[in-house]
Amino acid sequence: MPHLAQIALIVRDYDEALGFYVGTLGFELVEDTPLPAQNKRWVVVRPRGGGSEAGAGAAILLARAATPDQAAAIGHQGAGRVWLFLETDDFARDHAAFTAAGVRFVEAPRTEPYGTVAVFEDLYGNRWDLLERR
Repeated sequence: MPHLAQIALIVRDYDEALGFYVGTLGFELVEDTPLPAQNKRWVVVRPRGGGSEAGAGAAILLARAATPDQAAAIGHQGAGRVWLFLETDDFARDHAAFTAAGVRFVEAPRTEPYGTVAVFEDLYGNRWDLLERR
């Protein structure tokens, strides 16, 4: 059965991005393979506990910008909208941990019919929902 395995997130620098996603958000590093012929790395991260089986959740391929057009898209892949959704089983725990780690929330947590949510920005300004579903 097909499943969404990963998405590409354009970043300025691999190690800078790893510092945020692994160091600040606590994601796990799944793979970091040098691709010397292309002067690139295949760098994949995912939220801890995301699993690797089909349907367990998508991972993120951190793709270093290689052209001026790609560099211009850093932080704007969602065109200013929330476009990444990080679901949690404990909103209060993760909101507190992210806040303590310096993650910038652009709004206070709110309750919606589908659950508790707050928008935060990654190190480049991409908007994410931190979401605990009802």
